[in-house]
Amino acid sequence: MAMRNYAETLFDIIGGLSRAFLMAIKKGWTGRLYEDFEIGDIYEHPLGRTILAADNTWFTLLTMNTNPIHFDYNYSSKTEFGKPLVDSCLTLAIVTGQSVTDLTQNGFANLQWDEVVMPNPVFEGDTIYSKSEVLEKRESKSLPNVGIVWVKTTGFNQNGVIVMEFKRTFMVYKRGVM
Repeated sequence: MAMRNYAETLFDIIGGLSRAFLMAIKKGWTGRLYEDFEIGDIYEHPLGRTILAADNTWFTLLTMNTNPIHFDYNYSSKTEFGKPLVDSCLTLAIVTGQSVTDLTQNGFANLQWDEVVMPNPVFEGDTIYSKSEVLEKRESKSLPNVGIVWVKTTGFNQNGVIVMEFKRTFMVYKRGVM
């Protein structure tokens, strides 16, 4: 290996320092505030989530759901589904969680889930994606630092089949508060 001379080493150090000082530091995504929501906007949430057998079993047992269709392979094989169903509350939790980055990263409080429907089953191994549409918004009458937003969220599997829909109402901070 050839020895580098002093000038080449100094040039590399200075070049590296100058690049470091010229690079922009960009702030990461910090979520939407009340003023950022517009009625009719649709947010396609960026992360999918593949549901594992362990997710389904742990969640079912954690929540004390004793229906064997969620964790007993022998039992569920004899149903019309032929295999375990994913606990619908797990699906609700995942679809809601997927929306946080776009909807409630700066949330003050969830107020309501409404009209939760599950038109198609979710099975272990399915990958769930979701999107949300802003339906309505208004300023809070009781808290001047937050607004209230209503959305409809849709969860769908890897084949685009809708597996869950619900409406959700939440309070989110206004600009200048956070």
